[in-house]
Amino acid sequence: DGVQIIRINRPQKKNALTSVMYRELISAFDDGDADPTVSAHVVFGLKGVFCAGNDIGEFLSFAQNGGMPLEAILAFLGKLPVIEKPVVAGVDGIAVGVGVTMLRHFDLVYASPESFFSTPFLDLGLVPEAASSLLMPRLMGHQRAFELLVLGEPFSADRARECGLINEIEPSSGLEERALSAANRLARKPPEALRLARRLLLGDPKNVLDRIKLEADLFRERLTSPEAIEAFQAFVEKREPDFSKLTKGD
Repeated sequence: DGVQIIRINRPQKKNALTSVMYRELISAFDDGDADPTVSAHVVFGLKGVFCAGNDIGEFLSFAQNGGMPLEAILAFLGKLPVIEKPVVAGVDGIAVGVGVTMLRHFDLVYASPESFFSTPFLDLGLVPEAASSLLMPRLMGHQRAFELLVLGEPFSADRARECGLINEIEPSSGLEERALSAANRLARKPPEALRLARRLLLGDPKNVLDRIKLEADLFRERLTSPEAIEAFQAFVEKREPDFSKLTKGD
């Protein structure tokens, strides 16, 4: 009924995104935007997990030997502000890192009571991405954005709704039905009026794209920093990172 469903489906790694998955996501949005029978996109994860962020194993490989092509990640981040048709998301369970920051680019977000939202960029020696350093303070104010993006404090579904990150909290059993119902309503709207209204609300994407580029430059630099390498190794080895062993200035 005019709705394209995109499902993140890598349960063995809690839907952590790989370079291949980023390219598939870009392709799906491109195909849906180009398809005249599609009026809206819906993004789902799985029961209990929406997206655990980036694949840390790939990040560690890049940090150690440059083995991860960042182009796919950066291309996906650059795609988010210029998706042409409305995007609805249903979040059930874990949303981490880019699994959170991508939501700020979507138009309607529904989440289950069990969902929680976490952006541990600083804990990994990195910086925020997907223009979250620009968009999150606009949405929720500096202090709450700092709490989420810098302190790395996880947000409950109630907290996320209070901050405007999600629209409604729905029981897990009816979450996908609620998101699809909203997307179906959008699909029945006059398509050109829908496109124009959405673009007016989003505004010119130039500032957002500029911030994505600035964040990406810093993110790329940070990926090979001693702090990031220690954080990635600690994550893979399931231990606490020890930043005290790094020399001052690293």
